Amino acid sequence: MSILSRLFGKGKGEAAAAEPEEHKGFFIFPEPYSDAGVYRVAARIEKEIGGELKTHSLVRADTCNDIDTAKSLSVMKAVQLIDQMGERLF
Repeated sequence: MSILSRLFGKGKGEAAAAEPEEHKGFFIFPEPYSDAGVYRVAARIEKEIGGELKTHSLVRADTCNDIDTAKSLSVMKAVQLIDQMGERLF
C-alpha cells in the first residue's frame, strides 16, 4: 500500500478510513478489507515513541460477512495484541 493510500485511508478496495480508537497510548485504525466475498480482519496500530511514529500492520486469517463486525473484531484483536506485546510490537 502506498504512503498516499495510507494517509488518506484507502487501500485494499475500501473507500473510507475508520476513526482510530485509543488503547494504552496506542491508536488502532480498523482496516478490514474485502477478500473473496468476505471481509478480512485487519488493523493498523500506531504509537509515537521517542518522537517517531511507529506503525504495525495486523492482518488475521479471520473473516466476517459484514464490514461492521469485521471492524469490531479488528479492534478486539489489536487490543489483544497490544496487551500481550506492548511496545515490543514495533
